[in-house]
Amino acid sequence: MSAEAGAASAEGNNIRGILTHGGRYVQYNVYGNLFEVPTKYVPPIRPVGRGAYGIVCAAVNSETREEVAIKKISNAFDNRIDAKRTLREIKLLRHMDHENVHMDILSLPQV
Repeated sequence: MSAEAGAASAEGNNIRGILTHGGRYVQYNVYGNLFEVPTKYVPPIRPVGRGAYGIVCAAVNSETREEVAIKKISNAFDNRIDAKRTLREIKLLRHMDHENVHMDILSLPQV
């Protein structure tokens, strides 16, 4: 993916991506929060919603051509209560048996 492709603006949302980590990740600013996702998730990255625990964006997985939702939980492990809530949500999602629920927990590579 070229720098131009990584910086392409999202359809109608003017959300621009910046390549990071040697071009393996793309960083997007959505509602003032940085999303940093592998380059396999291609624009348009568009906001779907936000709530008390995080922001959800839609993207396309370039490997499967499926539209996916990516949830970023801000400050998930800053304190014990938020860490427990985050872990509880992950555990609940792992037990869901639904064709539209897939788990891919993203973490940034160590620098």
